[in-house]
Amino acid sequence: MSRYIASFMRSWHTRSWLVLLMVLGCAWPTPAQSPSTIVRVEQDWELVIGTPDPDTDSPQIVCVISPRGDVNSTYAAFELNQRGQPSFSPGGLQLQIWDGESPLSEVSSTNESLLTNVGETVRWTQSMELADGVLIFEVTNGTSTTWGGFGGEGSLRLSVSTTLTNLDGYDADVSLRNSGVGFAANRVHSLVLKRTRLITSAGQQVEVQNDKAIYSQE
Repeated sequence: MSRYIASFMRSWHTRSWLVLLMVLGCAWPTPAQSPSTIVRVEQDWELVIGTPDPDTDSPQIVCVISPRGDVNSTYAAFELNQRGQPSFSPGGLQLQIWDGESPLSEVSSTNESLLTNVGETVRWTQSMELADGVLIFEVTNGTSTTWGGFGGEGSLRLSVSTTLTNLDGYDADVSLRNSGVGFAANRVHSLVLKRTRLITSAGQQVEVQNDKAIYSQE
């Protein structure tokens, strides 16, 4: 996958709270204080298609988000122009939850169309949220020519029970390393992680402008 790494987000696992406090203008907590934790992460993505080929079901794209600094346990994958579970089907959109190399669950869009439009731009928000021992993955705010608006009203939402108590282990580099164009990259102009928002248990929000290309022909 891509070698591009957001320098701001390097070593996020160990630097996240220092960065949060600096951005929010907060003082470092005293021993008697307990800083709020990250409970929700939102990623804004943009995919620009070159020349798709419906005869070969291409291109095919996957974007990953994980609550930890790896994909060895629970994470989510969002597939575009393919639905890989429980068996491969061309076209459409599918959100999946995985435990390492084992698929746990999936939900697909009702629109199963194939990409056919030259130069089409697809945008969406991919998120994960922790609530009462449940980890919720969701795709929202989707816009495209092929699939129209997608991800509304929980149509692309999945959840799984978890022992996690926060999402402080989130690392954008995991998404950068494990997302990309799985098939026919020559038919994609660019796939970009545009920005990331971190929301804490205290309701604070930090937005990071990533603008990092997972794949680009430029």
